[in-house]
Amino acid sequence: MPQFTTRTLALADDTHDRTHASDGHSRYGTYLDLNAGLLHDDGHPLTAAGFAFSAWQIATSPVMAPGYVRVRPDLHSLTVVSAGDDGRDVALRITVPLRHRALAAWPARMVADWQADPWATDRGFTALAEPEPAGRTALLVTATVLLPVPAHVLHTPTAAEPSPEMTRQAKQAVKALTRWTNDHAHLVNDLCAGAER
Repeated sequence: MPQFTTRTLALADDTHDRTHASDGHSRYGTYLDLNAGLLHDDGHPLTAAGFAFSAWQIATSPVMAPGYVRVRPDLHSLTVVSAGDDGRDVALRITVPLRHRALAAWPARMVADWQADPWATDRGFTALAEPEPAGRTALLVTATVLLPVPAHVLHTPTAAEPSPEMTRQAKQAVKALTRWTNDHAHLVNDLCAGAER
């Protein structure tokens, strides 16, 4: 399995996809087939933006678990969203939980904070979960990074039906989005600079 670093927020795992494929080729391809209704517009290929939404949605949890695209465990989510009124522009929405020590000023009273989940960790990147209810107020701070995706990063599909070609194009699309995300990993890392996560 590929490993996360400070330069990676998401990874496409081709090895797991191939070795765990029920059809012997691609587990992701099987999920594309199972979700064929998301991959066309009345029988016509999707736009590049529509394909980005659908390919990413199918490639990530909860549709695929584990996903073809794995998201670093210290992030709450990494999704593709609409970034314009016309539906042609997309952005990546990265949701990052922040511990109180990442804040410029700490709460005046002691309140509960995000808690580390020791069962969800990968090379020092630990998921943060809501604290157990214990009669204490909790202040759970979350930052959202909205990263616009330029048109040249998006892939326009040529097919409207699941097929090996559709799988290849979907993999290209999500890998391009993953590269774009990882090229901007510093934005997430900068949020947490000086704060032990």
